[in-house]
Amino acid sequence: MQEKSLNLCSLCPRKCGVSRGESLESPEKNGFCRCARKPMLARAALHFWEEPCISGKRGSGAVFFSGCNLRCVFCQNYEISTGRQGKEITVERLRQIYFELIGQGAHNINLVTPGHFSDAIDESLKEPLPVPVVWNSNGYDSVETLRRFEERVKIFLPDMKYSDAAAAAKYSSAPDYVSVARKAVLEMFRQTGPYQLGDDGMLKQGVIIRHLILPGNVENSLGVIDWVADHFQPGEVMFSLMRQYLPHGKAELYPELTRRVSDEEYERVENYLYGTGFEDGFVQEADSAEEEFIPAFDGTGVEKKA
Repeated sequence: MQEKSLNLCSLCPRKCGVSRGESLESPEKNGFCRCARKPMLARAALHFWEEPCISGKRGSGAVFFSGCNLRCVFCQNYEISTGRQGKEITVERLRQIYFELIGQGAHNINLVTPGHFSDAIDESLKEPLPVPVVWNSNGYDSVETLRRFEERVKIFLPDMKYSDAAAAAKYSSAPDYVSVARKAVLEMFRQTGPYQLGDDGMLKQGVIIRHLILPGNVENSLGVIDWVADHFQPGEVMFSLMRQYLPHGKAELYPELTRRVSDEEYERVENYLYGTGFEDGFVQEADSAEEEFIPAFDGTGVEKKA
């Protein structure tokens, strides 16, 4: 591990300022992510349910990290993001996993919720990989941390969950989410420039901004679309409008979140997106909101086979 990681942790925008232990068995206090410095994984496998230019025909090499710097009450990965389900591994094992996935045909290495393990990931990417690296995050990223991966991460796949700070505070315990995510996305675009697709239709580099529509929060979605349309020209970034919301985690405590997105809500947001003239990206069908599209966080691919 780098010497820097022994200092007070400031890897994410929360800047908890704690000295995270080497592992969960260490006596040191952990920060908001509730994870130690050792990378903790819940799954590492080919994933076929990302955007088509990420998953392709052979699948994306998705590495699902445990823990998170948000507390989204509706998180579909709740058992690993908040429940911290997973197994701690070494940096050496993490790099082995990359090559195992590449050997299985992965188009890319897809780091899912990576920010709080930036030190370990930094070390694991000291030598370049033969496929693009995807930074697949919740958007609540530190610009300083993102800059550590310039030239090594070629594809950024951030969420833009909110344009409404009150909703961000209520549902994700991050009242500063809007300003933080906007700065992070602008930094991601600075690093990659306009997106580039290969002859095979696969994304070689660039930014895809994801937005999940929440039931009862249409205005929040319209605000996200406005910001993206105001800051990017056609051909610069892609936008992925997601309809896959299902009540998960603690969503039952919030009456407005205990149902799926209605057809009326989705059509209003989708039509608004089209009205901006933004055509680079993806939309989801109603049948995307199904449990079968949530992967099993059962440790697949984490431990080395004998």
